[in-house]
Amino acid sequence: MLPYSLAALPVGFLLDLALGDPQGWPHLVRGLGALIAALERLLYPLPNKLLGGALLAICVSLVSLALPAAALYLAYRLSPGLYFVMATLLTWQLLAIKSLRDESSRVRRALERQDLAGARAAVAGIVGRDTGTLDAAGVTRAAVETVAENTADGVAAPLLYLALGGPPLACWYKAVNTMDSLIGYKNDRYLAFGRAAARLDDCLNYLPARLCVLLMLPAARLCRLDAASARRIWLRDRRNHASPNSGQTEAVMAGALHLRLGGNAYYFGRLQEKPYLGDDLRPARPGDILSAQRLLYATAWLLLLAALLIRGCLYVAL
Repeated sequence: MLPYSLAALPVGFLLDLALGDPQGWPHLVRGLGALIAALERLLYPLPNKLLGGALLAICVSLVSLALPAAALYLAYRLSPGLYFVMATLLTWQLLAIKSLRDESSRVRRALERQDLAGARAAVAGIVGRDTGTLDAAGVTRAAVETVAENTADGVAAPLLYLALGGPPLACWYKAVNTMDSLIGYKNDRYLAFGRAAARLDDCLNYLPARLCVLLMLPAARLCRLDAASARRIWLRDRRNHASPNSGQTEAVMAGALHLRLGGNAYYFGRLQEKPYLGDDLRPARPGDILSAQRLLYATAWLLLLAALLIRGCLYVAL
């Protein structure tokens, strides 16, 4: 199956760049969300919230690994061409390059129209923080931060796991990442119940986040951004984040764009005090979102080349 999954990588990548996540189309993440919600309704009533959350993480992991593996194996037995088509479609849906650009572009366009309410509503769809009190610069920084974070979560990690284990392993990663986005919050409801999902997500994103940094730095140079500043701020501020992974790419983005990201934010009405990443050299502007998108795309192409190299080496070795 390796040569077919190797060929599916660039084709699925190009499909994502061309189509993104069309509204109304069936999507893997929506299916995973429905599964997680159903298991939450079943397991949350357990008295031991840690146990309930761990059971949810185990069940979602088993399903997200077993179903794609079985479906792809059956497809290959029927026809290698059918396997290639299925692997390509899964690769497309596992990536989030164009959808991330589209969602952040909605924020930028609203800011350029000076529609602060619209910009707040648009950014609320892609960040977990409360956005109702953000000013225009705060909305811009939030959008830039989510582009930086999701360069790792939505591009680097899926491509790395596609390279290492094909669509089944990448589907497992996407399931864990979706769990974290739905139940990995530090609030009254999910502090214990979502802990297993959050910790598993941290583990699975550890290597991809650092691979992403290694390629974001040369990508910044390709985009004619400040690669030297990106490296300096990354070395200095990469640990200034509650997540062991998100600060990696956010620090690179802050340095490359000469912005200060991070800082205090409200979640579910509660203030969370967080350190800053980068230097406060200038106010954030809507055009910074476009610069972040350019860095996203340049990094994505380098990540694709790295994934093809890894997958190709596995093909030769096996």
